[in-house]
Amino acid sequence: MSAFDQLVPLPGSEKTAPDATPLDTLAPNQVLTVTVRVNRKKSLTPMVSTRSVVNKVISRSAYASQYGAEPAVLKQVEAFATAYDLSLVEQSAARRSVLLRGTVAQLERAFGVSLANYRMADGTEFRGRAGAIHVPVELVGSIEGVFGLDDRPQAQPHFQVYQPDSKTKVAPLATSVSFTPPQLARLYNYPTGVTGKGQCIGIIELGGGFRKADITAYFTSLGLKAPSVVAVSVDGGHNTPGTADGADGEVMLDIEVAGGVAPGARIVVYFAPNTDQGFLDAITTAIHDTKNKPSVISISWGAAETNWTPQALTSFNEAFQAAAALGVTVCAAAGDTGSDDSVGDGKAHVDFPASSPYVLACGGTKLTVSGNVISTEVVWHESKTSATGGGISDTFDLPDYQQNSHVPPSVNDKTRIGRGVPDVAAVADPATGYAVRVDGSNLIIGGTSAVAPLMAGLLALINQKRGKAVGFIHPIIYANPKAFRDIIQGNNSTTTGNKGYSATAGWDACTGLGVADGTKLAGVLGEQTIA
Repeated sequence: MSAFDQLVPLPGSEKTAPDATPLDTLAPNQVLTVTVRVNRKKSLTPMVSTRSVVNKVISRSAYASQYGAEPAVLKQVEAFATAYDLSLVEQSAARRSVLLRGTVAQLERAFGVSLANYRMADGTEFRGRAGAIHVPVELVGSIEGVFGLDDRPQAQPHFQVYQPDSKTKVAPLATSVSFTPPQLARLYNYPTGVTGKGQCIGIIELGGGFRKADITAYFTSLGLKAPSVVAVSVDGGHNTPGTADGADGEVMLDIEVAGGVAPGARIVVYFAPNTDQGFLDAITTAIHDTKNKPSVISISWGAAETNWTPQALTSFNEAFQAAAALGVTVCAAAGDTGSDDSVGDGKAHVDFPASSPYVLACGGTKLTVSGNVISTEVVWHESKTSATGGGISDTFDLPDYQQNSHVPPSVNDKTRIGRGVPDVAAVADPATGYAVRVDGSNLIIGGTSAVAPLMAGLLALINQKRGKAVGFIHPIIYANPKAFRDIIQGNNSTTTGNKGYSATAGWDACTGLGVADGTKLAGVLGEQTIA
């Protein structure tokens, strides 16, 4: 027996067979690219603590050499690839990623899997697998995950176009039910005199695209200079704008909200396929991007924790911990279908990646304004399919920063107290939504998708004001809840058994700590004006 001959199951890689029709269309000679994620040299946990208010920050180059992949492990993966006639596409010590290319037949042999194409009820076709991925016994202790063998759609965008009735596809702009990002910045008391200049906001997108003409027209209508917006292609994903009722709504919402709050910031959009491989590679590319160096990353895509493999949950979470070490704040939407999170099994679920303890989970409210003053703000819950996500993680334990937040037990078993979601909230109800422009149309869009870029824009302003990135803010904000306006009315119970969570004084699993007062938040994050 020669090296790499003995394959063993990779723990956490198990997938269930797709709930779709198998097709006899996958050619053995079709060429695929997979991402092999290897373990880091040493644990980041002593450096990035969920308890410490002041966490150390490391440079990207220092991170790569101290916490990246072990060179010997990368060479071992290369040798494995050579043994199975796979070609090396690229590798990154910082991202701890090795991209390997081969035919379907070669990859099935190398990873001990059986692949097939499938068709879903809606006509979507994808490549799937069942069971575990297998890796050589020499490498099983060094590999964190293997992604790309299965390319079934992984996540959903968390945005909703305002539709006042079933006959109307989209709503006309109406100032009584919509807000521009600058209006929200004023209502939420965001810092003035700063624009996010010198900051880069990274946005993760798994489909759709933007047109520069729309961006120019939108910011002209706001009386603002359009921000610099650049597209980065990951795993073959591209800026491919389509129509207003598709993923373009997500892309334009993210750009226009983040840029509307921080028009001086540079916005870099990382486009990737909607697969676990594409999503992960986009995130690691953004976090370790030494050219653009985003200080804040906004993610408006996600899915219930139960829809992810353990290897994906681990690998994504490890990437977010790396972001914290690098001083990068990651904001993610908490979901738009309440406590059910589109699962439909009668249990409450939370959305991932928002549920990662290293991600700023962003929930949603319904906002009512009288003149230029907020009159009421309550939990967003219009229907079972239009409500803020939030709840208790089944995957991640209660982080140190939430120890004194009175996080309740999960409504599923009344005993587990895990990571509580969300951390913060802002307006997300489409009926009191965001005025945006998508593919030449003026729309009103809501969803927690809007809250992630809103917070990203705010943090870009604060980063400029203090002269350095705020990074991993969770321990600080939980120690300073008075920087937030508490939301105490409403619930997000949308499961068939009506399980869910209610707003309460202090932190709750609907709106977290509440809505940030931007100026107060800047103060607690160590605001310091720079010349």
